[in-house]
Amino acid sequence: MSFLPQDPAMLLSYVNTKLRDRYASFREFCEEEDVEEQKILNALQAAGYAYDAAKNAFVPADA
Repeated sequence: MSFLPQDPAMLLSYVNTKLRDRYASFREFCEEEDVEEQKILNALQAAGYAYDAAKNAFVPADA
């Protein structure tokens, strides 16, 4: 299992960087990094972010 930061801001930065630099989708990121998709979604949703497939990034949920 890949290291996942516990701080929501660090988690957001970590995941978005991986998505930008290496993965074509959030699902691919989760599969390749062996991380729980729902765990990340829940943590970032609680911090006010949602995954935007068109941008392949987590963005503010109200955007």
